[in-house]
Amino acid sequence: MKEQAYFLHALSPLHAGVGAAADIVDLPIARMQATGIPIVPGSSIKGVLRDACSPGENGKAEEKEKWLAAFGPVQEEASLHAGAIVVGDARLLTLPVRSFKGTFAWVTSPLLLRLAARDMQVSMKDLPAIPQPDQNAALVADNPGILVRARGRIYLQDIDVPAKTDSEATEWAGKLADILFPNSKDEWEHFVSHFAVVDDEIMTFLWETATQVDARVRIDPGAGVVAQGALWLEESLPPETVLIGLMAADRARRKFDRLKNWGSPDDVMAYALGGEKILQFGGKATVGRGRCRILPGRA
Repeated sequence: MKEQAYFLHALSPLHAGVGAAADIVDLPIARMQATGIPIVPGSSIKGVLRDACSPGENGKAEEKEKWLAAFGPVQEEASLHAGAIVVGDARLLTLPVRSFKGTFAWVTSPLLLRLAARDMQVSMKDLPAIPQPDQNAALVADNPGILVRARGRIYLQDIDVPAKTDSEATEWAGKLADILFPNSKDEWEHFVSHFAVVDDEIMTFLWETATQVDARVRIDPGAGVVAQGALWLEESLPPETVLIGLMAADRARRKFDRLKNWGSPDDVMAYALGGEKILQFGGKATVGRGRCRILPGRA
């Protein structure tokens, strides 16, 4: 079996919901049960990839064979064999947070980096050590003047904490920028200069309060005003959020009619996610939600 990390970079607000909730936010995003870390379910990501790879009704027979082998047969033939691709949940890695200086920062924490390193190490070597900021403090990458104000403090959302430059934070910023922006020097430099690591307690506060919450309404077509009771709050991960997950590929289990030398784990992985794609994930696509880059974790 072949394993590799994959990254999801939100280009518009991303709403991977769990349905209605009896809470202040009517339509919250999906989160891990034990930690509250925001996620996009792997089943949702696999479904989008399946649709994106579909050869369609007029596709070549060989491409349809690959598609069914990688993602599994149609529902009526589900008992024939399992699909060869396995997609895990995408978990928050860096959250864009409003900054009093520098507009915003890509913020992460030791816990999020530790979980990310566990996924990344299956296909990458020599990962940096995990930065360890002091309690109620932050670490930033090179060029701290971008985010840090006078007297060495960084202002994120509704909190301000002391911050200092850290070599391990700089290494992580560079490593992630190599993966996310390999072909753009400007975006690479912007990511590194706006990267910050806060302690886990601050990060917990941020992933609970720094998400995007929009008030939505439904208009009564007859009256031209908001329909009775048709006002709700909807939560999304903001644009520029980065998530990470783990993807695995097994050998193809399908008995091919036309293909002879295709079906290894490498073949399946390259077919499902051989390079960067821009796709729509989650719900609310008709109002612009969920446009994301998905790319394999190779640097």
